[in-house]
Amino acid sequence: MGRGSNQLIASILVNAIYAMQGYPTWIVNNLLSPISIIILVTFISKGALIGEAIAGALITLFVGTGIMLQADLAHLKNDFKYQDMIVSSPTSAMTYMVGMALSNVIFIIPSLVVILVLAVIYIHASILAFVEVFMVLLLLYLFSVVLGFFLSTFTSDVMQSWSFTGILSLLMTTIAPVYYPITYIPLPYRYAFYLSPTTYAAEIIQNMLGYLPLSTMALALDWIVIIGLSIALFVVAIKKNKWREY
Repeated sequence: MGRGSNQLIASILVNAIYAMQGYPTWIVNNLLSPISIIILVTFISKGALIGEAIAGALITLFVGTGIMLQADLAHLKNDFKYQDMIVSSPTSAMTYMVGMALSNVIFIIPSLVVILVLAVIYIHASILAFVEVFMVLLLLYLFSVVLGFFLSTFTSDVMQSWSFTGILSLLMTTIAPVYYPITYIPLPYRYAFYLSPTTYAAEIIQNMLGYLPLSTMALALDWIVIIGLSIALFVVAIKKNKWREY
């Protein structure tokens, strides 16, 4: 087994398996946040927006765990000096990031299963639509992982990283219209919400599931924005991160 594979396994063990065994309350925490908003939106809309709310919960789960990676990386870097060991080894920043990203996916599997069950029950869409939704979620997760990794290289304290996590999660998954269509927001306030990349992802997903009609041009623009932002952030993260500057 190569060095890259060993590092991937080590990241999964450290940041997923051991964490789930030692702190199972974090699994409950990951599930309660999206589920609570599903319940709230469903009650307020009298069940009319339950499908949109479940789709929003999937966005929250993937984006939230991607952003949370920033706190995990900062904790390992500053408190355990784990990143120092990785930096001094032949392991590349990319291998380390991929391993940590995979570990967070494993960490959210219990929550993901619950929300997917709700999606199968309440969202009546084709298998192709669900596959397309997964593609958007994967792209959104990659975006949030790169964002988390980029910020983690600049944070000097885990408390600072937690504040970043809270602010970004609030802006991108709670304030942004991911649990309901953006058309519920009156003009001209609606335009301010397009500052969040999750707004574009939510529009694509809601359109795929039949909740938000969009023109071909509007849908294409959403894809261009979310893909363009992901590529731009990845390039900036590669060029500006402080991986070996200690």
